Amino acid sequence: MTGSMYAAIAGLKTHMNKLNVIGHNVANVNTQGYKCQRMVFKDAMYTMYRGGSNGTTTVAGMNPAQIGYGSQVSTIDLNMGSGSYSPGRTLDCMIDGDGFFLVGNKEVAGVIDATNPNTFKSLTLTRVGNFGFDANGYLTDGENCVYGFLTTGYNPDGTPIVSDQLVPIRIPRAEKEAFALKDGKAPDGTEFKAGDNVTAFYDTLNKGDFELKQTVKYPITEGDDGNNGKKTIPLQDYWPTEKDANGNDVPVDSETNPLGFAELDGISIDSATGQISGTVKGSDEHIIFGYLAIGNVTNVNGVTHTGGSYFSCGDGAGDLTISMLGGAQTKLGLTHVNGSLAPQPDPNDPNAEVPELSRKAEIGSAGGTKLNTGGLEGSNVDLATEISDMITTQRGYQANTRIITVTDTMLEELVNMKR
Repeated sequence: MTGSMYAAIAGLKTHMNKLNVIGHNVANVNTQGYKCQRMVFKDAMYTMYRGGSNGTTTVAGMNPAQIGYGSQVSTIDLNMGSGSYSPGRTLDCMIDGDGFFLVGNKEVAGVIDATNPNTFKSLTLTRVGNFGFDANGYLTDGENCVYGFLTTGYNPDGTPIVSDQLVPIRIPRAEKEAFALKDGKAPDGTEFKAGDNVTAFYDTLNKGDFELKQTVKYPITEGDDGNNGKKTIPLQDYWPTEKDANGNDVPVDSETNPLGFAELDGISIDSATGQISGTVKGSDEHIIFGYLAIGNVTNVNGVTHTGGSYFSCGDGAGDLTISMLGGAQTKLGLTHVNGSLAPQPDPNDPNAEVPELSRKAEIGSAGGTKLNTGGLEGSNVDLATEISDMITTQRGYQANTRIITVTDTMLEELVNMKR
């Protein structure tokens, strides 16, 4: 067997791999949020036919002579450039620029440790903002919960108080009370007048004669641990609260009959800041109950495709940092994820460096990244490029098969020389 045969076989395998990549791109030309791939060739190993020399005062130098043995795959890269905007539903979101939405199951919130930013990598990355609320009040992309920061109340000036805990976004709970619109009598004989609270027997009355009001109960981040200390209450699964002896809100000591979720109209996501808000039914109160978080990786082309529209920040992608859109973190006074306990620089030393953990755990700004709402990101496959690449790949494959045919003919002539 000659080297040309082996080189051509290597070329066939490499061109077939490239055709596989092209076929995958073409198959996903209409897949929302798909990022096309590009395969780069490199030449294979060489054998030294003749070594090189530097020459002498009387003899010229010689270049090395090498014979190669075909081609092989160098890299298969992702093109993470933005795709086109595809109009859709109200809560659909498209990231215009760098960054990913952060999604995952509910348990990931308990894994996140701000003093160890590598735990952020437990979250899954996606560019497809196919958002909606499930029956349990969670904002999801159809498969996983969407992570962000929840509102825990309001300041006297009406601005929201937002927790720095990175958790699944969820509609707040609400205490629902019914008030009579006219005088009447309950089935048990209890008489009431217009304006009376009749929540206790509301379910047994004609709903048209009563007004149902909702009082939104925001989650809390801390409570008394029983030892004059504080403990963190998981925001994604909080229960109704009550006042303790000091007048502080603490969770009700029960895991039964939690309050229902607030009924909201006109839920929307702000394109500038990722703010999620809605209007409370029955009171026309406009509330802000969460903010989307954006994940940024050091090497965006180094993320690992885990299937579907999902990526992970694995080896080669670098660090995963958390940010917010439009500088929302500055306006809300948020600095570090989950109140990071990472060491801070010495304020008395002007030359002190910010410790590595502290830098990673900061809630940063997404920079020039913007959010386009009301639509999804389309595939960034350029069909014209893929078709032209397919043609050149096909011709390259044919040329390699021709090398094998010619080599076979030469070997046949060699064998026939004996006759």
